[in-house]
Amino acid sequence: MFSNTESNLEVTGIDFLKSQNTRQHHTDGYNINNLVVRRGQAFHVQVSLNRELRAADKLSLRFGIGENPVKDKGTLLSLKPEREDFNGWKISVVKKNGKECLLSVTSSPNAAVGKYNLHVKTGANIYKPENGVIYLLFNPWCEDDVVYLANEAQRKEYVLNDTGCIYVGSAHSIYDRPWNYGQFEEFVLDACMYLLDKSKLSLTDRRDPANVSRAMSALVNANDDRGVLLGNWSGNYINGTSPMDWIGSVTILQKYYKTKKPVRYGQCWVFAGVLNTVMRCLGVPCRCVSTFDAAHDTEENLRVDVYLNERGEKLNSLSLDSVWNFHVWNDAWMRRTDLPEGFDGWQAIDSTPQEQSQGLFQCGPCPVKAVREGDVYLPYDSKFVYAEVNADRVYWVVKKVNGKDKYFKVGTETQAIGKKISTKAVGQNRREDITREYKYPEGSKEERMSMQRAYSFIRPSGMVPRSGYASTIQTLSGGTQPFVPKEPVTKTGLHLEITNTEPLHPGNPLEMAITVKTSTPGNWTIDLTGSCQLQYYTGKVQANLGTIKETIKLEGTSEMQIPLKIAPDAYMKTLSSLEDEVLILVTAIAEVKETNDKLTKETSMRFQYPPITVQMPETAKLYNDFSCALIFKNKLNVTLENCKLLVEGLGIFKMTTFDQGDIMPGRIMKSEIICTPTRLGEKKIIAKLISNQIKGISTEKAITITE
Repeated sequence: MFSNTESNLEVTGIDFLKSQNTRQHHTDGYNINNLVVRRGQAFHVQVSLNRELRAADKLSLRFGIGENPVKDKGTLLSLKPEREDFNGWKISVVKKNGKECLLSVTSSPNAAVGKYNLHVKTGANIYKPENGVIYLLFNPWCEDDVVYLANEAQRKEYVLNDTGCIYVGSAHSIYDRPWNYGQFEEFVLDACMYLLDKSKLSLTDRRDPANVSRAMSALVNANDDRGVLLGNWSGNYINGTSPMDWIGSVTILQKYYKTKKPVRYGQCWVFAGVLNTVMRCLGVPCRCVSTFDAAHDTEENLRVDVYLNERGEKLNSLSLDSVWNFHVWNDAWMRRTDLPEGFDGWQAIDSTPQEQSQGLFQCGPCPVKAVREGDVYLPYDSKFVYAEVNADRVYWVVKKVNGKDKYFKVGTETQAIGKKISTKAVGQNRREDITREYKYPEGSKEERMSMQRAYSFIRPSGMVPRSGYASTIQTLSGGTQPFVPKEPVTKTGLHLEITNTEPLHPGNPLEMAITVKTSTPGNWTIDLTGSCQLQYYTGKVQANLGTIKETIKLEGTSEMQIPLKIAPDAYMKTLSSLEDEVLILVTAIAEVKETNDKLTKETSMRFQYPPITVQMPETAKLYNDFSCALIFKNKLNVTLENCKLLVEGLGIFKMTTFDQGDIMPGRIMKSEIICTPTRLGEKKIIAKLISNQIKGISTEKAITITE
């Protein structure tokens, strides 16, 4: 006879076989004590019992999610070995060895993502293991998961790469800002799980990356829901961190998780960097996407109006909508089970709070293919995204006539918006141009068809200025053909080019030129107006630096270069007083007297800075210190005041800020840090120098850590 105590099956311990499971699930990078696995893929647990497992024994694993898990609501899953399938989950006995029992658990490939509490039930006993919370993520390695991505190199980049770079600047001068995503760092996964809980998504909604990514686009900004980041474009960041001063998402998400209060402050690349971290952390392939000359079209009529005064200077106050020099959002990869076929793949999501969608500051997921094809009726927010990359830019000069403002159209650009759409290339530190994924080639038959299609849903207004002071007149009635503007063809073949003739170093004169070209026979008299201004990347003008007005004569096919030179005194004071990085905006208006042809062109250029160099070995051994030197020589003609050096290396060096004081012209700054590598593989040091005059010289350098 067995005694009662002997016959009652009890669990004495459970081993989550963490190192084996996480390697197989590509989750070994997460800096967390708990087991992290991906859905739709088997993982093993070793259960220790007080005696051998017999055929008559009742043993079940219970996975609970949420506050009060119950079977009826599907929040409690009770899995018995060899019993097929409970909500798509399976469990089987791999092998029995005395009192040890190895179990294999496979979650459903469309299980809700989140934190599951695991208990083991034997008869009437329930065993609650230590660290019994299992984190379940999306699985791009599983063919049955809607986030499945077939290409291993892409999975390495878009899911596992924890560093990268975000492209900023202007279409004329693109540069990369290195960014630490840090999805595997301490508390980052917990911060993402906290956001999932905060999103109030139902369990059913948590199965679908479309719902999850939409909720995350809302929660990464603080506008409606006390989310992660507070946006600020005012230029005043006194009670927070200037958006220019971040070099990664880790500090932001850790601070948010600790305080549960919005972190101050973000602008578009910071929102995109953090959303990229969150999506990769949850297992959804994601990339940062930068669009140059992105339209913020407040009326969704595919037109952005730019107002100039008679000196050719852009006016801030009149424009309701704007063209940002660049805007950064994200693409997340998924099958869209809620849409007709043909719209799977990359989906645009945007957490920068620009406009409300269904009452919240959220944007997407919008199928990138829908943007390309002009199917702007598809959810979510495809009209908004379409306008960002496809609007036309119309220039108006505002003149006083009899004491009243009159608007004169001086140019239409149909190919100026949504240029050089960029992301980091897979497995390489270079820019990949993905414009073709968002748009057909300008002027192609497909582009015209896509545009006609989009216009049939959007119904843009006619060519009437629509500042806050001018009324809009709709020119479209019922069944008319959609109105697709064409760029005017000039009788003179008039063409404008804007370039810098010397490097644009702060402290030096800004030397630029406007080239006027004609290409048809005849004698032409051309009035040229040119202006130079400093503007934020959002298109907001910060200072007028100078203007020129010239009348030139050209004959047939010829050209003339008109210089535009700005002395350092005209801009250095403004540059030192601004908290944000500014671009140099040059606008040119040309009017041909004989034909009344008008043409307007604008170009934004960025200041050029001396580099930071990083000196460190190419390889180092795990837990063995190595030294890293950061060197900067001030080759500019101005003293850089209040210099700060920000340094972070995931797995080698915690985010630190070093005060460097003022660096005089010609002086060399050298900072040495000691790094301790705690993780294997390729790691990167990212450094950024900021001062009153310069808002961000950054650099990165890789090192391979071996055992």
